Amino acid sequence: MSTLATTAAGTLRMRIPYRELPPPTTIIPATATTLPGAVAALKSFLTTPPPSGLPNRTVILTGAGLSVASGLADYRGVNGTYRVNKDYKPIFHHEFLNSHETRQRYWARSYIGWRGLGRAGPNPGHYAIRDLGDLLTKRYSGDRNNKGITGVITQNVDSFHKMSHPDIQTVELHGTLASVVCTSCRNQFPRDEYQTTLARLNPIWADFLREALASGALETEDIEERNKKGIKMNPDGDVDLAEAPYTTFRYPACPSCLKEPPRLADGTKTWVEIDKDGAWIPSSTAGVLKPAVIMFGESISAEVKDEAEKAIDNAGRMLILGTSLATYSAWRLAQRAKLRGMPIAIVSIGGVRREEMFFEDLDPKMAGPHGVRVEMATEQLLPALVEELKTSFSGSPVPNTFSTSTSSPFCILSTTSRKVLILTSAWREKAAKKMMIKKVAGFHSVDFGIFVWLMESSPNRKNLGTNDFQNDTLATLGTITSGAPLARRIEVENEARRTVEGT
Repeated sequence: MSTLATTAAGTLRMRIPYRELPPPTTIIPATATTLPGAVAALKSFLTTPPPSGLPNRTVILTGAGLSVASGLADYRGVNGTYRVNKDYKPIFHHEFLNSHETRQRYWARSYIGWRGLGRAGPNPGHYAIRDLGDLLTKRYSGDRNNKGITGVITQNVDSFHKMSHPDIQTVELHGTLASVVCTSCRNQFPRDEYQTTLARLNPIWADFLREALASGALETEDIEERNKKGIKMNPDGDVDLAEAPYTTFRYPACPSCLKEPPRLADGTKTWVEIDKDGAWIPSSTAGVLKPAVIMFGESISAEVKDEAEKAIDNAGRMLILGTSLATYSAWRLAQRAKLRGMPIAIVSIGGVRREEMFFEDLDPKMAGPHGVRVEMATEQLLPALVEELKTSFSGSPVPNTFSTSTSSPFCILSTTSRKVLILTSAWREKAAKKMMIKKVAGFHSVDFGIFVWLMESSPNRKNLGTNDFQNDTLATLGTITSGAPLARRIEVENEARRTVEGT
């Protein structure tokens, strides 16, 4: 989450990467500058089969921008901490481990900020992910290779994804603030219980918190108003209090280590000491509790890395939401998707780290199905996308083969003299041989995986009348090709109509 830099004196210090966002990029496709245009682009992206060999499934990677609508601060957004609080410096992992005073500062600020984080919850963007998963899964219910959204990888530590869509697997790349973890025994405990203990150990701070809540200082989203009341809200529940006496703050010891102090790897015994109220004493050599998050300078566990990589490898496209990918732990996952040949869509306000790499080889004609870049608020765009897909998917589900019977891999649309066969690319050669087609005319489009053929005969298949084709069947044709760009769908429908009607 951070990088090392060398000072003039030759010593190493930690550096936060990309405190300023890169410049914004070109919107892709060009029509995605408006809400309808962005919805159309993402609809095409999510419903167009990925390149050959990749599963028709989606993995989502999210960042702090997704939770801004929940009232939480982000780092690099328009009103992000790095922009409005130039002096902000997060606590690094090694500082937390090595300094009692640093831990006092962290827990005092977090104690005040937890109330706001605890009261916040998922916003429409989070619930839209749930709905997208449901829609895509039901839509392609006959396709064993399509499970809609196979997983969400999030950099956020607010646990809103698990709250809003428990049925979709969530990999919390940077952990969660909902728990605290012992740095010695690794046992975890609920943060709510820890908050109660902090209040008991620090009655003066508890009084201050009640006063802050009464004044509305922790409720308002007006940055200037909060600053007037001496409070600066930072990401992850951190509250900067001007001239606060952090050195008086007390925090509890790990109850497991207090009961049975662990031994170090070399067998050395440790001990945990507390004062009369149960607060950890600096003479202790174990039992320090930290938030169950990956702090700046801390490494992500191998298990979490493996989970994130598996989520990507099991998908065929990646949707990135509300993140600048400034941290390498997130950027490398997007890079992994790119190297696998997965189409990538990015919805984020402001620039993204090396984003040109994700779209540099994208054919402009394929923008939408195989690549999207949008600058728009997720809490507005994602619900609108859900509503569009609900309307588009209002007909019967599309199975993995388009057929007039459960045993047939195709759907025949015909008049008494000429026929149109709509067929997925996977069945092209098989169906052609099976039906012994003597003459094939027309065209096919690999960009959205649908083939339209003219046939002289269609043995043992249901013939549909002209009126059927002009009404219900045209709607079926539009549904089948819904993954294609609008202009392409219109072209296909017009060509089919002219062919069948003989015009």
